[in-house]
Amino acid sequence: MLKASGLKKSYGTLPVLKGVNIEIQKGEVVAIVGASGAGKSTLLHILGSLDIPDEGEVKVNGTNLFLQNGKMLAEFRNKNLGFVFQFHNLLPEFTAIENVMIPALIAKEDQKKIKDRANELLKSLGLESRIAHKPSELSGGEQQRVAVARALINSPLLIFADEPSGNLDSKNATELHQLFFQLRKDFNQTFVIATHNQEFASMADRKLEIKDGVILS
Repeated sequence: MLKASGLKKSYGTLPVLKGVNIEIQKGEVVAIVGASGAGKSTLLHILGSLDIPDEGEVKVNGTNLFLQNGKMLAEFRNKNLGFVFQFHNLLPEFTAIENVMIPALIAKEDQKKIKDRANELLKSLGLESRIAHKPSELSGGEQQRVAVARALINSPLLIFADEPSGNLDSKNATELHQLFFQLRKDFNQTFVIATHNQEFASMADRKLEIKDGVILS
Protein backbone atom coordinates (compact mmCIF):
# COMPACT_ATOMS: atom_id res chain seq x y z
CA MET A 1 0.00 0.00 0.00
CA LEU A 2 2.76 2.44 0.96
CA LYS A 3 6.52 2.19 0.54
CA ALA A 4 8.92 4.95 1.59
CA SER A 5 12.64 4.65 1.09
CA GLY A 6 15.65 6.81 1.95
CA LEU A 7 13.66 9.72 3.35
CA LYS A 8 15.84 12.61 4.48
CA LYS A 9 14.68 16.03 5.63
CA SER A 10 16.48 18.97 7.21
CA TYR A 11 15.27 22.38 8.31
CA GLY A 12 18.20 24.74 7.86
CA THR A 13 21.17 23.00 9.45
CA LEU A 14 18.98 20.73 11.60
CA PRO A 15 18.58 17.20 10.17
CA VAL A 16 15.19 15.75 11.20
CA LEU A 17 14.98 12.58 9.08
CA LYS A 18 18.23 10.78 8.28
CA GLY A 19 17.19 7.99 5.93
CA VAL A 20 13.82 6.50 6.88
CA ASN A 21 12.43 3.36 5.22
CA ILE A 22 8.83 2.21 5.86
CA GLU A 23 6.38 -0.23 4.31
CA ILE A 24 2.68 -0.24 5.21
CA GLN A 25 0.30 -3.04 4.19
CA LYS A 26 -3.41 -2.61 3.41
CA GLY A 27 -5.59 -2.88 6.50
CA GLU A 28 -2.77 -2.21 8.97
CA VAL A 29 -2.96 0.16 11.92
CA VAL A 30 0.60 1.41 12.40
CA ALA A 31 1.66 3.71 15.24
CA ILE A 32 4.70 5.98 14.95
CA VAL A 33 6.08 6.92 18.36
CA GLY A 34 9.00 8.94 19.65
CA ALA A 35 9.91 11.88 21.86
CA SER A 36 8.79 15.40 21.00
CA GLY A 37 11.01 16.70 18.22
CA ALA A 38 11.98 13.20 17.05
CA GLY A 39 10.40 13.78 13.65
CA LYS A 40 7.04 11.99 13.94
CA SER A 41 4.98 14.79 12.41
CA THR A 42 7.59 15.55 9.74
CA LEU A 43 7.60 11.90 8.69
CA LEU A 44 3.81 11.70 8.67
CA HIS A 45 3.50 14.88 6.60
CA ILE A 46 6.00 13.58 4.04
CA LEU A 47 4.26 10.18 3.83
CA GLY A 48 1.01 12.06 3.21
CA SER A 49 2.67 14.40 0.64
CA LEU A 50 1.94 17.49 2.76
CA ASP A 51 5.71 18.10 2.88
CA ILE A 52 8.51 17.22 0.45
CA PRO A 53 11.66 15.30 1.45
CA ASP A 54 15.15 16.50 0.58
CA GLU A 55 15.93 12.94 -0.56
CA GLY A 56 14.02 9.70 -0.97
CA GLU A 57 10.68 8.62 -2.42
CA VAL A 58 7.20 7.67 -1.31
CA LYS A 59 5.00 5.31 -3.34
CA VAL A 60 1.31 4.76 -2.63
CA ASN A 61 -0.23 1.85 -4.57
CA GLY A 62 2.68 2.15 -6.99
CA THR A 63 2.31 5.90 -7.58
CA ASN A 64 5.53 7.82 -6.86
CA LEU A 65 4.10 10.87 -5.12
CA PHE A 66 6.93 13.29 -5.68
CA LEU A 67 7.21 12.63 -9.41
CA GLN A 68 3.73 14.16 -9.86
CA ASN A 69 3.31 17.83 -10.71
CA GLY A 70 1.57 20.05 -8.18
CA LYS A 71 -1.94 19.69 -9.59
CA MET A 72 -1.67 15.93 -10.09
CA LEU A 73 -0.32 15.47 -6.58
CA ALA A 74 -3.10 17.58 -5.05
CA GLU A 75 -5.73 15.53 -6.91
CA PHE A 76 -4.13 12.23 -5.90
CA ARG A 77 -3.89 13.36 -2.26
CA ASN A 78 -7.52 14.49 -2.12
CA LYS A 79 -8.88 11.27 -3.61
CA ASN A 80 -6.61 8.72 -1.99
CA LEU A 81 -5.33 10.09 1.32
CA GLY A 82 -7.30 11.16 4.39
CA PHE A 83 -6.00 13.26 7.27
CA VAL A 84 -6.96 13.68 10.92
CA PHE A 85 -5.10 16.31 12.96
CA GLN A 86 -4.90 17.08 16.66
CA PHE A 87 -6.88 20.32 16.40
CA HIS A 88 -9.60 19.06 14.03
CA ASN A 89 -9.11 21.87 11.44
CA LEU A 90 -12.86 22.14 10.86
CA LEU A 91 -14.11 25.27 9.11
CA PRO A 92 -16.10 27.19 11.76
CA GLU A 93 -18.65 28.73 9.40
CA PHE A 94 -19.82 25.35 8.06
CA THR A 95 -21.98 22.66 9.66
CA ALA A 96 -20.71 19.19 10.48
CA ILE A 97 -22.09 17.70 7.28
CA GLU A 98 -20.74 20.55 5.15
CA ASN A 99 -17.27 20.07 6.65
CA VAL A 100 -17.42 16.36 5.86
CA MET A 101 -18.50 17.00 2.26
CA ILE A 102 -15.67 19.40 1.36
CA PRO A 103 -13.04 16.90 0.07
CA ALA A 104 -15.62 15.18 -2.15
CA LEU A 105 -16.88 18.51 -3.48
CA ILE A 106 -13.29 19.43 -4.36
CA ALA A 107 -13.08 16.11 -6.24
CA LYS A 108 -16.21 17.19 -8.18
CA GLU A 109 -18.28 14.17 -7.17
CA ASP A 110 -22.08 14.18 -7.54
CA GLN A 111 -23.45 16.49 -4.83
CA LYS A 112 -26.43 14.32 -3.85
CA LYS A 113 -24.23 11.22 -3.56
CA ILE A 114 -21.76 13.22 -1.48
CA LYS A 115 -24.47 14.38 0.91
CA ASP A 116 -25.88 10.86 1.26
CA ARG A 117 -22.42 9.45 1.97
CA ALA A 118 -21.67 12.22 4.50
CA ASN A 119 -24.98 11.50 6.25
CA GLU A 120 -24.16 7.79 6.41
CA LEU A 121 -20.69 8.43 7.82
CA LEU A 122 -21.89 10.85 10.48
CA LYS A 123 -24.67 8.45 11.53
CA SER A 124 -22.21 5.54 11.71
CA LEU A 125 -20.00 7.66 13.98
CA GLY A 126 -22.88 8.42 16.35
CA LEU A 127 -23.42 12.01 15.17
CA GLU A 128 -26.88 11.69 13.64
CA SER A 129 -28.29 14.43 15.89
CA ARG A 130 -25.33 16.78 15.31
CA ILE A 131 -25.30 16.90 11.51
CA ALA A 132 -26.53 20.50 11.26
CA HIS A 133 -24.37 21.82 14.13
CA LYS A 134 -21.35 24.03 13.58
CA PRO A 135 -18.00 23.14 15.22
CA SER A 136 -18.49 25.65 18.04
CA GLU A 137 -21.65 23.72 19.04
CA LEU A 138 -19.84 20.38 19.24
CA SER A 139 -17.69 18.86 21.98
CA GLY A 140 -14.02 18.11 21.33
CA GLY A 141 -14.77 14.42 20.83
CA GLU A 142 -17.62 15.20 18.44
CA GLN A 143 -15.43 17.57 16.44
CA GLN A 144 -12.77 14.90 16.10
CA ARG A 145 -15.34 12.35 14.87
CA VAL A 146 -16.47 14.89 12.26
CA ALA A 147 -12.83 15.18 11.21
CA VAL A 148 -12.65 11.37 10.90
CA ALA A 149 -15.80 11.35 8.75
CA ARG A 150 -14.24 14.05 6.55
CA ALA A 151 -11.11 11.91 6.18
CA LEU A 152 -13.28 8.96 5.08
CA ILE A 153 -15.57 10.76 2.61
CA ASN A 154 -13.53 9.91 -0.50
CA SER A 155 -12.93 6.29 0.61
CA PRO A 156 -9.16 6.88 0.74
CA LEU A 157 -6.46 4.23 0.46
CA LEU A 158 -4.77 5.51 3.62
CA ILE A 159 -5.62 7.70 6.57
CA PHE A 160 -2.85 9.62 8.34
CA ALA A 161 -3.52 10.87 11.86
CA ASP A 162 -1.16 13.26 13.68
CA GLU A 163 -1.68 13.10 17.47
CA PRO A 164 -5.43 12.65 16.88
CA SER A 165 -6.24 12.17 20.57
CA GLY A 166 -3.74 14.72 21.88
CA ASN A 167 -6.42 17.33 22.50
CA LEU A 168 -9.02 14.97 23.99
CA ASP A 169 -9.74 13.80 27.52
CA SER A 170 -9.06 10.15 28.33
CA LYS A 171 -12.65 8.99 27.68
CA ASN A 172 -12.88 10.62 24.25
CA ALA A 173 -9.33 9.49 23.42
CA THR A 174 -10.22 5.88 24.18
CA GLU A 175 -13.39 6.11 22.08
CA LEU A 176 -11.43 7.58 19.17
CA HIS A 177 -8.83 4.80 19.35
CA GLN A 178 -11.58 2.17 19.38
CA LEU A 179 -13.15 3.89 16.38
CA PHE A 180 -9.99 3.48 14.30
CA PHE A 181 -10.00 -0.28 14.91
CA GLN A 182 -13.72 -0.48 14.17
CA LEU A 183 -13.17 1.30 10.85
CA ARG A 184 -10.37 -1.11 10.02
CA LYS A 185 -12.72 -4.02 10.80
CA ASP A 186 -15.67 -2.59 8.83
CA PHE A 187 -13.83 -1.15 5.80
CA ASN A 188 -10.33 -2.72 5.94
CA GLN A 189 -9.14 0.88 6.34
CA THR A 190 -5.40 1.53 6.68
CA PHE A 191 -4.12 3.95 9.36
CA VAL A 192 -0.72 5.49 10.00
CA ILE A 193 -0.84 7.36 13.30
CA ALA A 194 1.77 9.53 15.03
CA THR A 195 1.05 9.46 18.74
CA HIS A 196 2.43 10.04 22.23
CA ASN A 197 -0.24 7.73 23.63
CA GLN A 198 1.67 4.56 24.54
CA GLU A 199 -1.49 2.63 25.43
CA PHE A 200 -2.90 3.20 21.96
CA ALA A 201 0.46 2.56 20.29
CA SER A 202 0.60 -0.83 22.00
CA MET A 203 -2.83 -1.71 20.55
CA ALA A 204 -1.64 -1.07 16.98
CA ASP A 205 -0.57 -3.88 14.65
CA ARG A 206 2.92 -2.41 14.62
CA LYS A 207 4.71 0.27 16.60
CA LEU A 208 7.55 2.10 14.87
CA GLU A 209 9.81 4.21 17.08
CA ILE A 210 11.65 7.14 15.55
CA LYS A 211 14.74 8.45 17.33
CA ASP A 212 17.50 10.73 16.08
CA GLY A 213 15.95 10.77 12.61
CA VAL A 214 15.80 7.00 12.02
CA ILE A 215 13.34 4.18 12.73
CA LEU A 216 14.55 1.98 15.59
CA SER A 217 11.98 -0.81 15.37
